[in-house]
Amino acid sequence: MEEIKRLTTMIGVKTIMFPDTSGVLNGPLSGEYKMFPDGGTTVEELISAGDSIGTLALGEWCSAAAAHELDTKNKVPCQVLDMPFGLKATDRFIDALRIIAGVTVPDELTLERGQLVDMISDMHQYLYHKKVALVGDPDQLIAMTEFLVSMDMCPVHIITGTPGKGFERRIKEITKDMPFAVNVKAKGDMFLLHQWMKNEPVDLIIGNTYCKYIARDEDIPLVRWGFPILDRQGHQYFPTVGYKGALRLLEKILGVIQDRKDRDDPESKFELVL
Repeated sequence: MEEIKRLTTMIGVKTIMFPDTSGVLNGPLSGEYKMFPDGGTTVEELISAGDSIGTLALGEWCSAAAAHELDTKNKVPCQVLDMPFGLKATDRFIDALRIIAGVTVPDELTLERGQLVDMISDMHQYLYHKKVALVGDPDQLIAMTEFLVSMDMCPVHIITGTPGKGFERRIKEITKDMPFAVNVKAKGDMFLLHQWMKNEPVDLIIGNTYCKYIARDEDIPLVRWGFPILDRQGHQYFPTVGYKGALRLLEKILGVIQDRKDRDDPESKFELVL
């Protein structure tokens, strides 16, 4: 949430965001007790949302219905976007903000995008055709799948517990040119995901804390991502959305892949540098 606000502020667009957990889940320890944190969206801001020039709903499943309702009741035109994970989805988000507000994207943001493109280029040789298993909410999985495919990684097992054939159609559309067959299931469970991984092993699993059991059973690297993350601290301070968030995700993905390579390589292949 905080990264979304930073991006909109950088572009110069005044926004009302809800829900807004920035300043709540990542508030400081000041030594002063407060029953309620200072962050979040105020009642006044919620009421004024009806006067907005436009609404961007980030995620079909989690946000579209509310955006359409605001359009119906208050004539605020809405646009439904994918969640801004990775390069392409963030590009679409930034471009939508630019068009709605009639502003120019600042050079600082163009620099951030260029840094992400540079990192993708540098890492491509280590990520190429790595097979990935994914589990999470549909909106998150759609954007993450697109991000991985854009880097020539191969998400081959994709599970969400949310029902909806639309999710499966979107995933199949994104992965249609992949060199491997894709298993995708809406209203699935992690038992099914585990069975798929036994039948066709992967190089990496990306998902929440509950994936650690499968990761240990199958001896597969895990990148913790999504909700909930219960067994690690500090993730609320680091973005996963936007260009900066994509940089962090890339660093985490390459880190676990290279850690596994260092663990398994013979002495002759154990190198100091990439």
